[in-house]
Amino acid sequence: MEKILIYKGNGVARFLESLGITFDDVLLIPRYSEIVSRRETSVETMLTRKIKLNIPLVSAAMDTVTESNMAIAMAREGGIGVIHRFMSIEQQVAEVQRVKRAESIMIEDPYTILQGTKVGLARIEMKRLGVSGLLVVDKDRRLKGIVTSRDIAFEPDDVLVDEVMTPRTRLVTARPGVTIDEAVNLIRSYKVEKIPVVDKDDKVVGLITAKDIKSRGLYPYSSRDSKGRMMVAAAIGVRGDYIERAKALQEAETDVIVVDVAHGHTRSMIKCLKELRRELGDGIQIIAGNVATPEGFQDLASEADCVKVGIGPGAVCTTRIVAGVGVPQLSAIMSCSEVSETLGVPLMADGGIRSSADLVKALAAGASTTMIGMLFAGTDESPGAIVTRNGRKYKIYRGMASFYAMLSRELKEKGEVQFDDASEFSYIAEGIEAYVDYKGSVYDVIKQLISGLRSGMSYLGARNLEELRKNAIFIRITEAGVREGYPHDVDRVA
Repeated sequence: MEKILIYKGNGVARFLESLGITFDDVLLIPRYSEIVSRRETSVETMLTRKIKLNIPLVSAAMDTVTESNMAIAMAREGGIGVIHRFMSIEQQVAEVQRVKRAESIMIEDPYTILQGTKVGLARIEMKRLGVSGLLVVDKDRRLKGIVTSRDIAFEPDDVLVDEVMTPRTRLVTARPGVTIDEAVNLIRSYKVEKIPVVDKDDKVVGLITAKDIKSRGLYPYSSRDSKGRMMVAAAIGVRGDYIERAKALQEAETDVIVVDVAHGHTRSMIKCLKELRRELGDGIQIIAGNVATPEGFQDLASEADCVKVGIGPGAVCTTRIVAGVGVPQLSAIMSCSEVSETLGVPLMADGGIRSSADLVKALAAGASTTMIGMLFAGTDESPGAIVTRNGRKYKIYRGMASFYAMLSRELKEKGEVQFDDASEFSYIAEGIEAYVDYKGSVYDVIKQLISGLRSGMSYLGARNLEELRKNAIFIRITEAGVREGYPHDVDRVA
């Protein structure tokens, strides 16, 4: 593909010589391959300068795509989820904490309840926190016992937890620094599900659960931090509370901050990135976007650890129709990929992925990861209820620049929950709300995408994503060529 050249000329307009192309405009030419099985391929990739993922998939920072349930699923499968920012700081931090507490070698700050507390309050706390048990401690945080939902299931609210808990004398405990193997031996030997970790003064410093250890075996390629917890990213904007929000997310040990705006090549974005570096330091990785040009990529890469590419390719984005602005996604990826490679800053392709074929093409064109919204929006793990229409199941999916998304955001910021007259809001929407087919579990969607990716890699003789990019040769195709690639001239049975 020829490079994009910008002609300034004598007038006010600039003209791009190259034709902008997207995924359906091309195919990858098959290459000689020595790969016998798709299992020989590795889909490891770099999310940022420092963070590696086992699959190149990131769930989008949208309120109909990613909250804690989606982020947990993404991390289990080796990707990562970006908790959207269209909620209060406290709510977003709570979502991050749910991911961090979902699975861990050791929960460092386990939920506790004071001795002498009544069963009714313990029941309320378990429901609020979404847990089945609480460690009972004294005012100095010394361990006194464990109370579980089974212990209190048939007890009156006014009974004290001390009367129904498993007392300290019957608990199996461990010391700080216990290894996974040692914890497994304790669980196996004593047939227990929870092991409190206490210091020399018997003060609670952690909790190990059989569920978490078992999960590590079920998801061996999961994305975990240095403490064995699920990795998670969270989004912020470039206005308002972004510094306060970023600091709170860093305090909650969020792994990646994603500065997420529709048009990222702006003075506001660059100012935001510089402030974040000054306030947060280099201890946290930062992703910034979106851009669609090499110049935009380079400017953001000076402060960011990954840059998101994509202006208008999303399924529910109408920026190109409303504003007349954008670059077809494959051209945008390819034009930014040279800068990405030169600077050593990973490129995240954001938007336009409708199938595993699009995923293969995006990665072959130079992306290190892909951010996905629509394909994940109709799953069990995405926020929102299942809607049944004419006997079919759907979920709502909306662009974050759609009218009702922006309206909802403003109402939340004002502390309101409903509106009577939408005419007072002067929004020009650049997104829509839509129904997407209910797809079941996101784990199945991820499996299909990665299987298709491995298949594409095998056709190109690529054992890893670096070889995929090296071996990739694109060929332009016509509309007839596109039609030829789909089933045709038959009556399908299934």
